[in-house]
Amino acid sequence: MRPRPGFILWFTGMSGAGKSTLSTEVLRCLAPVQRVELLDGDEVRTHLSRGLGFTPEDREENVRRIGYVARLLAKHEVGVLTAAISPYRSSRDEVRALATGADIPFLEVYVHAPLDVLITRDVKGLYKKALAGEILHFTGVSAPYEPPESPEVVVRSDAETVASGVERILGALRVRGLLANGA
Repeated sequence: MRPRPGFILWFTGMSGAGKSTLSTEVLRCLAPVQRVELLDGDEVRTHLSRGLGFTPEDREENVRRIGYVARLLAKHEVGVLTAAISPYRSSRDEVRALATGADIPFLEVYVHAPLDVLITRDVKGLYKKALAGEILHFTGVSAPYEPPESPEVVVRSDAETVASGVERILGALRVRGLLANGA
């Protein structure tokens, strides 16, 4: 039996959009039937990118590091889910180009909700602090977020359920032959 190919499923969107929620649920669906790992932005910042700040250069370096680890795992038949804000289109495009150049399927999932919805969901209080000027360079408030131009999947987390978003993401993997039987 031929091993299932690895892939990178790159979740991008602003803080509170639902990247971690969706990627965790996709992981839960896939883990029983195929090799899959989740690289969550908060965990990566703690373990792999400690010491990086939030300057544009540091944000780009963080994305490069996530992309590098994702490619390593995907080359070994692991489906890799990443959930990081990754605010700059050029960084995401660079990661995509490196993956596809290595024959690793790359799918971008844009998780979107309007800023006013994100502010109401702000369980960590980050938007409140950013709007008060207490956090500098906060994505979507005092630092830019560049939405993807052609993501494979767009999830409007303000207008659809987690389950419907997950099903569309799994569908995008399915049509590309990236899911094991039973997923």
